[in-house]
Amino acid sequence: MRSPHLDLTADVVSLTRALVDTPSESGAEAALADAVEGALRALPHLVVDRVGDSVVARTGLGRPERVVLAGHLDTVPAAGNLPARLDGERVYGLGACDMKGGVAVALRIAAGVPRPSRDLTFVFYACEEVESDRNGLRRILAERPGLVADAGLAILMEPSGAGVEAGCQGILTADVVVRGERAHTARAWQGINAAHKAAPVLRRLDEHRAERVVVDGLEYREGLSAVAVRAGVAGNVVPDECVVTVDYRFAPSRSEAQAEAYVRGLFAGYEVRVTEVVPGAAPCLDRVGGLVDALGGRPRPKLGWTDVARFAALGVPALNYGPGDPTLAHTAGEYVPVAHLRACEERLRRWLA
Repeated sequence: MRSPHLDLTADVVSLTRALVDTPSESGAEAALADAVEGALRALPHLVVDRVGDSVVARTGLGRPERVVLAGHLDTVPAAGNLPARLDGERVYGLGACDMKGGVAVALRIAAGVPRPSRDLTFVFYACEEVESDRNGLRRILAERPGLVADAGLAILMEPSGAGVEAGCQGILTADVVVRGERAHTARAWQGINAAHKAAPVLRRLDEHRAERVVVDGLEYREGLSAVAVRAGVAGNVVPDECVVTVDYRFAPSRSEAQAEAYVRGLFAGYEVRVTEVVPGAAPCLDRVGGLVDALGGRPRPKLGWTDVARFAALGVPALNYGPGDPTLAHTAGEYVPVAHLRACEERLRRWLA
């Protein structure tokens, strides 16, 4: 696909529409990355680097503090929601909310604030919507950590209703394995049906009540869900194994070891195979309070996982702040309010002045 020309002097609404109209499904961000790179290289106050299909641009003003503004370029697959359209005070289209509106705001800041009060690093990265080992920010941190690790603060342009969502939850995925014994279904009594024996596991999940954990005055509501149940090898065989895959979203106050111990404790007596544990990120409101005040509104907890956790692992406090309602992300009717786009840009400009 031919890379479009991005006019960073255009208003944030027009820029959002231009970004939406450049398809960039995960793994196919090259055209949009080319356009973003070209637009940023035209700005003399920025030094631009490319890592795969991710673009990093930095000011070098010698300020005592450096701030990262980061946003992902990719989207989920289209659902009949291209091209973008402006309907009243909403921009509709694939990725408008998650998160091309936020990318548009960051690009406007990159172009329109050449001498900010803090040095800035802009990170526009690929493959956020897919498995972690493909994540563009992860690749930057592995291959070129010096591009972002010197920051004192990071803002992830995740849709957050134009308000601050602090920290994020951790994720644990595990397989709870129930054993049985195979037999022909014509003589089922000769076997032990593992799928039937999994009923107590599913009942335990159904009866589980999510904990509410307060961290820095913010309440994170945890979640524990069965997301897959697998059993059987053929239609005439009593299954000798049933695997219930469990997804646990845990408060950022829990460590990875604590999250694992919690799940194992709930399913004591069963084989539990933990397949992934990703830590969350604490709100760090004591370190980002001034920025929260500048961006306005009362901070909320982030109920989900975002790449703020990658910055937290570096010791860099980070928060989620961007236009759009996060509950609209990945939906066919996804949109971003014009008022959110303008408010996010205006508040960031004011803070950086």
